[in-house]
Amino acid sequence: MHFDILTLFPEMFAGPLGTSIIGKAREKGLLSVDLRNIRDYALDKHAIVDDTPYGGGAGMVLKADVLVRAIEAVKGDEPAPVVYLTPQGRLFDQQLAAELAQLPRLILLCGHYEEIDERVRQKWIDREISIGDYVLTGGELPAMVVIDAVARLLPGVLGDSTSAEQDSFQTGLLDHPHYTRPAEFRGMQVPEVLLSGNHELIRRWRLKESLRRTLLRRPDLLQRKELSEEERQILAELEQEFGKEENK
Repeated sequence: MHFDILTLFPEMFAGPLGTSIIGKAREKGLLSVDLRNIRDYALDKHAIVDDTPYGGGAGMVLKADVLVRAIEAVKGDEPAPVVYLTPQGRLFDQQLAAELAQLPRLILLCGHYEEIDERVRQKWIDREISIGDYVLTGGELPAMVVIDAVARLLPGVLGDSTSAEQDSFQTGLLDHPHYTRPAEFRGMQVPEVLLSGNHELIRRWRLKESLRRTLLRRPDLLQRKELSEEERQILAELEQEFGKEENK
């Protein structure tokens, strides 16, 4: 998969995209990234990319002519959706990450200042994405989040192909607790079922703990999930357990 990033601050991406899993994936050729400085597409000698808003008001607006030159130059003749990172976009989640991971190429536009010229939004932007209901100084951090979440779903990026399948949100539930050696640490024991070697008991324990964690922390996810018969049974067990705890 290939990412083109339109940004005013390409230097921000060096660390996050050059290390850890993403860095290794780039070395293996599993994904590629081109950083494009928006200022390179300004025609004046000062490389001005923004101007004051018509009608007055605070802040500056990224200019339509500069942004469109950048988008059209990067896009070329190859079809690729242009994604604008903005608080006004669709909330980014695991489902959207999986959807984007099916594409061969993405162009990510990192906004800055007050906004981009609305005419660019109307004609040259294919979709808008937000990573949360808060405002950042620019679209660079959201772009990094999108690349990281999408990249780890690409074949071969993770060492174990089943790792992504077990992640929180991948199945509509939060992930279950995890343990490793030592089996006892400062008086705290690893649950015995995980030491039993009984794969069916371990599978059910993990499902139950995943449901427990989701019920306690993100019950809204359960309202959107199509539950299996086993999951319904386990939720009934959990409700009984919670009821007993409240009566103590």
